[in-house]
Amino acid sequence: MQSARTLEQSFDALRTLQPPPGLAPAVLHQLDLGYRYATLDTVLGRVFVAYSGAGVIAIQRDDDAQAFEEWFGRRFGRTLRREAALPPQLSRQLAAALRAKKPKASLDLSFLRPFERSVLLKTLEIPRGEVRTYSWVAKEIGRPHAVRAVGTALATNPIPLVIPCHRVVRSDGRIGEYGCGGPEAKRLVLEVEGANPQRLEQLGRRGVRLIGSDTTHAFCLPACVWVKRITDRHRVMFRSEAEAVSAGYHPCNVCRPSGAAA
Repeated sequence: MQSARTLEQSFDALRTLQPPPGLAPAVLHQLDLGYRYATLDTVLGRVFVAYSGAGVIAIQRDDDAQAFEEWFGRRFGRTLRREAALPPQLSRQLAAALRAKKPKASLDLSFLRPFERSVLLKTLEIPRGEVRTYSWVAKEIGRPHAVRAVGTALATNPIPLVIPCHRVVRSDGRIGEYGCGGPEAKRLVLEVEGANPQRLEQLGRRGVRLIGSDTTHAFCLPACVWVKRITDRHRVMFRSEAEAVSAGYHPCNVCRPSGAAA
């Protein structure tokens, strides 16, 4: 009986012990379960990339490593270990993802709420060189009235550039805000990708929300890949979906514009 009581007291004493500072992150690092970061050169300059064994967890445009670590701690409640460079495989994945029409880099989305995850995964489907609207994303995820919530999820996208929130614009053609450097940075990335943001904004100012072809009688969002194939003399501008439908046009089955230009 005395031995059992002594053993129980020993376990109680162990429960009160605090591990040395840094022990847990060090153990996680050795098991490849911790969070690390390094820098990556992009069209927007140097960015910090945080990653885990599951993939990229965050990208942030910042000149200050300490500020990035503090931001990561506030956002994810975890500490980071800085590395001299990204792992070669991850570096190749990111380089390919930033060039590809559809990024395929490994991503760690475990910290996201279900709604945020659905918004960002849908945004990954927008091809390079094209844009969609906030209302398009809301409609596509089955939450057509959650346009404002979609905007919030995209504004706090932890993995910009790879998850292309820059490819989501306002229904009136304006580019909108961008968490990775503001509207000018957003225009730059879109320009590099071939989306022609200046033309999109010009169409928006003219009230053009949709573009149709008088040969196929399909209407599209202005940045749809099929719009680029319509010659000027066959291009028809519409101010609304109702106007296009009343003229005998049907929605494009590629960009799926119904309800996305309102």
